Amino acid sequence: MSEGKRTLMTAAWVVGHEEGRHTLLPGGEVVYQDGAILFVGHDFPGDVDERIDYGQALIAPGFIDLDALSDLDTTVLSFDNHPSWRKGRVWPKSYMEAGPYEMYSPDELVFQKRHAFARLIRNGVTTALPIASLYYREWGETVEEFEGAAEAAANLGLRVYLGPAYRTGNPVVVEENKFELFFNEPRGLKGLADAISFCERLEGRHGGLVRTMLAPDRIETCTPDLLRRTAAAGKDLGVPVRLHCCQGGFERETVRRLHGMTSIEWLKSLDFLTKKTLLPHGTFVSPSRFVPEPGRDLEIIAEAGSVIVHCPLVAARFGDGLESFSSYRERGLRIGLGTDTSPPDMLLNMQIGLMICRFVEGKAEACRAEDYFDAATLGGADALGRPDLGRLAPGCRADMVVWDLANPDIGQIIDPIQTLMISGSGRDARTVIIDGRMVMRERQIPGMDFAADAVRAQRQFEGLVEKYPDRTWAHPTAEEIFSSAYRIVRSTGAAQG
Repeated sequence: MSEGKRTLMTAAWVVGHEEGRHTLLPGGEVVYQDGAILFVGHDFPGDVDERIDYGQALIAPGFIDLDALSDLDTTVLSFDNHPSWRKGRVWPKSYMEAGPYEMYSPDELVFQKRHAFARLIRNGVTTALPIASLYYREWGETVEEFEGAAEAAANLGLRVYLGPAYRTGNPVVVEENKFELFFNEPRGLKGLADAISFCERLEGRHGGLVRTMLAPDRIETCTPDLLRRTAAAGKDLGVPVRLHCCQGGFERETVRRLHGMTSIEWLKSLDFLTKKTLLPHGTFVSPSRFVPEPGRDLEIIAEAGSVIVHCPLVAARFGDGLESFSSYRERGLRIGLGTDTSPPDMLLNMQIGLMICRFVEGKAEACRAEDYFDAATLGGADALGRPDLGRLAPGCRADMVVWDLANPDIGQIIDPIQTLMISGSGRDARTVIIDGRMVMRERQIPGMDFAADAVRAQRQFEGLVEKYPDRTWAHPTAEEIFSSAYRIVRSTGAAQG
């Protein structure tokens, strides 16, 4: 096999890696060939086929998003519209009895994943574990749509870990502010069997760019048998298993009522927790300000070596947050980051997470810029068991982002990481390289028409909103479900003169 083109990149700053830690190299160089990094440092002694000088920029490892939105984001529908059970975020019993239906067509599902994957790349994410809401689905995700997702990711060049979400249960509203859980275990176990088959067939596709995972939905929508079988399958397949848990009061109360334990205690009793277990979001644990009762949740997670997937932005939007990022690290917990909402801006998540940590701890020195940068790179790589990701070092995969530091709005620079954490944005990602392939150059992704896609996404979003009354308690109109910041005054059509 002949060797491919050898490329040398240089910039004002490069994030290198030595002895297990990131380093900063002023005027550094990165050399890569055939998808792998050959050299990081100064004054490369060998020959190269191409030299690219990015000038006032930072070349850094790409971000690893362990909970990456692969949907049209619907946060705006719940942002100022509460409570969730009255605003269509929990199915009413009438909708359940009528028969849930898919609110997206197969074509729309394909589109939204490709659209979301491209947005991840535009924000400097090079490895993604997709997540989408099941509120709008008939039940779970399908193998067919994830086969399409694998093709979309490969075409765009995004590194992904894929697996269709499945569940055995779903909460329903039976009367005002009263819920019951509906369970269909055979359907959930069929979803697990399909997911296992998907992992067996798709693992390592597209030159290793597509890997797989198991993704049971939320802990309160899972039966003990589903979780036991998932854990066993994850061990047999050697793939990550991601389960959303410890993320809200309803979940905690439901698990306590059904099983007499906290979510984490229950997972331990099922032998579910391993070093390949990923747990978004880790905010409702005992003890904490949300759960003042004594408990060992964090100790259990640390003992098992499981990973907390910290998603600062989506948590903060709804009044949640870790207590705290620094205290979790001090307890020895493994932490990676996820975006889980739009915009899929990892820098914004890091900025908000750092500020929340300092606020909760009451001191600026509680957390530093590099702590979050490590979590978004090394933490994600560690969570996936991938020492070849999340760092720029010889032998690692060539997954890199060129961050624009020449923008006059970004401010002054003494340390590029600190500057990004103060004033950077995902929109400052200038060029993205994944596995040695330039998947975005100067903000352009081949084959993507973002203006046209934005129009299509808005049209698809409006179609979803029109269907909201079907799946909202008492079936009010969409205008009643969703509030506006201010009174809307529409044109009467009268002539102006």
